[in-house]
This record gives sequence, C-alpha cells and structure tokens, in this order.
Amino acid sequence: MGRNRSMQQYMKEHLSFYLFVGVIFVTGVVFGAVMVNALSMDQKQEITRYLGNFFSSVEQGALGGDVQGSFRDSFSMHIKWILIIWVLGVSVVGLPLILILDFLKGVLIGFTIGYLAGTMSWKGLLFALVAVVPQNLIAIPVLLVCSVTAMAFTVHLVKNRFLQKRGTLYEPFMRFSATVLASAVLLAGVAMLEAQVSPVMMKWVTPMLVLGSAS
Repeated sequence: MGRNRSMQQYMKEHLSFYLFVGVIFVTGVVFGAVMVNALSMDQKQEITRYLGNFFSSVEQGALGGDVQGSFRDSFSMHIKWILIIWVLGVSVVGLPLILILDFLKGVLIGFTIGYLAGTMSWKGLLFALVAVVPQNLIAIPVLLVCSVTAMAFTVHLVKNRFLQKRGTLYEPFMRFSATVLASAVLLAGVAMLEAQVSPVMMKWVTPMLVLGSAS
C-alpha cells in the first residue's frame, strides 16, 4: 500500500518531466527520419557502400566473434551517456544539455531506422527491428528515467539552494545516484544483449539484404 502511494506521488511530481522529455525524444526521432531526405546522392551512396561492407562482414561471421570486446565497447558507450547525464544533473546549468542529449539520441535512432527503411524497404525495416530496436526497448526508457531524475534533482538544487536556501540535498542526491547506478546495471544487460544476441539475429536476416542489394 505504501509502495503504491509512493509510486503515485512519484508520478504526480515527475509526470510533466516525463511528458516533456518524451516529446523532446520523439521530436528527435522525427527529425532524424526527415534528415534522410536531406542527404545528397553522394552521401547516400557512401552510406550504402558502408552498409554493404557491414552486411558482408556480418554474413561472413566477422561480427560477434569477440563477445567480450563487443560487450566492453557497447557498455562503455552506454555508461558514458548516463555518466554525462549524471554530471549535468549535479550542475546547475546542465538541464538544457540533458534535453539536447535526449534529442540527439532520438535523431540517431530516427535516422538509422529511417535510412534503412527508406533505402531497403521492408528488408531494411526488418534489419532495424533485429539490430536497433531490441536493445533500445530497454536503453531508451533507462535514458529517459535518468534524464528525468537528473532534471528533478537540478530543479530541487536550484529551488532549495539558490531560491529558498533550505532543505538538504543528501536524500535527493542519493536517490539520483542510485537511479544512475541501477541504470548502469540494466545497461550492462543491454550491452550483453548487443554482444551475444544481436549478432546472431543480424546474421539471420543479413542474407536477405545481401541478395536484395545484389538483385
């Protein structure tokens, strides 16, 4: 009962943050998808050539051979992202930069899925579903929760240290840091998914893309 009440209180206090961050992220996704149409023909050919080499490497089994290295690279990328959010959250001027990070994350995902679907039709969409979507079903909510927690801490910091000049920062800071730590654990699972499962799924669908591009 107490847990339900605390969850209701949490959502009441942070719902506006989640809505705002969600809108920023979705705007980034749409912007990234629209950016595909702004590419020049040379840029599209260069990206297509890179993807062709990548698909050939996947088909030959070059991807996923070094599971430890893949896990390390993936986890390093994810952990840097949330550590930047943590640093921005404990600084007074970091709030706009957190929103920019969420927007850029949306742009990256929107551009990747938009380009694959736009140039390879349903085959590109299928590849995006196995290579991009699964890990981001976990990584994106984790990123948004970290962003909202960072924003809430920044607002609390400004309100209780610079405006009202009362209250303690210990509990909000520990809650914020605990959220980042829990996020790191979840992102370790995401990195393991990318290192072990994603290469297998990509190798499964890649022959269809290679045959499609050859024809």
